Amino acid sequence: MTRFSRRNFMKAGAFALAAPVVLRAHDALATSGSVDVYAWGDYFDKNTILADFTNATGVKVNLSTYGSNEEAENKLRAAGGKGFDLLFPSVDTGPNYYKDNLLQPIDDAKFKVENVIPSIYRNSLTLGAAHRGKRYLVPFDWGTEGVTWDSTKFAKKSGEISYGDMWLAGHPKQTAIRQKSVFNGVALYLDANGTLPSNRGLDLYKSEADARRVFDGVLKFIVEHRGNVGAFWNNATEATAAFTDAGCTIGQTWDTTGILLHQKTDKKWSYGMPKEGGLAWTDTLAIPAGAANLEQAYAFANFLYQPEVGARFANTTGYNSCAKGADAFLSEEARAAFQAAYPAGAIDNLFWWPMQTDFYAKLRGEYVEKLTNA
Repeated sequence: MTRFSRRNFMKAGAFALAAPVVLRAHDALATSGSVDVYAWGDYFDKNTILADFTNATGVKVNLSTYGSNEEAENKLRAAGGKGFDLLFPSVDTGPNYYKDNLLQPIDDAKFKVENVIPSIYRNSLTLGAAHRGKRYLVPFDWGTEGVTWDSTKFAKKSGEISYGDMWLAGHPKQTAIRQKSVFNGVALYLDANGTLPSNRGLDLYKSEADARRVFDGVLKFIVEHRGNVGAFWNNATEATAAFTDAGCTIGQTWDTTGILLHQKTDKKWSYGMPKEGGLAWTDTLAIPAGAANLEQAYAFANFLYQPEVGARFANTTGYNSCAKGADAFLSEEARAAFQAAYPAGAIDNLFWWPMQTDFYAKLRGEYVEKLTNA
């Protein structure tokens, strides 16, 4: 899903891996050279997964990081699709790359498709992973944006909390929001209570007229409750600070914000799915059109989708790996956090970010500015 970063960089060794990382010899397509990787800021620590890959194959990983989909898109576009061998775009942003031919199709002869969870692999095709009959994006990990709250102030569980709880009277300057996504959360809330019907927010993507109608209604609601807002955030560092430094007690955040607050700051912090449905994103693996080290890129890609490696990624970042079988190697802490955030029925009720349309992206920018300046 846009996320320094949508996320917060974590130190190596924060979680333990249940099994050693092993790259089987026949999985490697390259045993020398280097690969240029452009990834989210908290994806990889040079001393863990990247070091394991280099030790197993002899291929050096040159890592560069970004903090938002827009940053990644703009840098790759400015370079004409060159400069990197691997990239990790959110699936809904695929059209932004396709229109400028910035990516190349995935070569199934080189990439081990069987290592990806089949259902996620199939479903991604309708969310932006394919263009003109060819796949360009492979699901890599997924996560959610839900609600983080102080359980001593809001005595609720995941699936019981509501987006509406962020706007209750009597909680001045205690709500944390990200302007880009709060519109979708409030749209789900207003649709659920019948105030602003929007087909669970999907009208934001239906047409420009429908999108503007929903954006207008949501903006009006937020401005009327503007006194509740204690902090805006645009990355995970800012989201965490909204609770630890700015005095917020509830907010719409990414999963890792609330989970890490609970694990590392105070057990009073909870993260879970609003009863109206959490916002779900999928990040993917892609190969830029001008990738110079293709054999090394596919070797690294296949390495990442081994179940042990997928679990290590999940254990150390808090995101959910799309590697088939990774769940068998999750740490107890990671498994417990997942179960707390996603009780029965919560995953079925998720709102998966649809493919971005030109009118949606344009209008979202317009209304984000209106909200920021309100």
